[in-house]
Amino acid sequence: MLDNLNWWEIGVLLLLALLIFGDRLPNVISDGLRMVRNLRTMARNATGDLSRELGTDIQLEDLHPKAFIRKHLLSEEDEQAIRKPLQGVYDDLRADVTGVHEELKGVADRIDPRAAARKSTATSTAAPTPAPAPRPSYDDAT
Repeated sequence: MLDNLNWWEIGVLLLLALLIFGDRLPNVISDGLRMVRNLRTMARNATGDLSRELGTDIQLEDLHPKAFIRKHLLSEEDEQAIRKPLQGVYDDLRADVTGVHEELKGVADRIDPRAAARKSTATSTAAPTPAPAPRPSYDDAT
């Protein structure tokens, strides 16, 4: 959590907290820790109540709506039926974007003669280009 702070900054923050809260600082820290413990207990109780009401084992991570639907409401067949049309749309969109990108690169090469000259000298001395990387699926993008 405090990975981006160095020791001097942490020291300044502690000194500032001491100046603001004074001798009440230990009480403020204990109140903050008590609040965090209470929030954790409330979260555990809420997941326990949901598990009991729904009749399944629910973890705190499962409360994210996407994970909840995927784990508890949809079967694998239902999920695949939903993903199949979206995968096709994603593939079409990806192909269109790649085509537009290639066209823009071509236009940029025609406009800038120095880039075309560098490209022609680079391709004459360079090794063949490697195969393109496989396209990510719709699951990787979501």
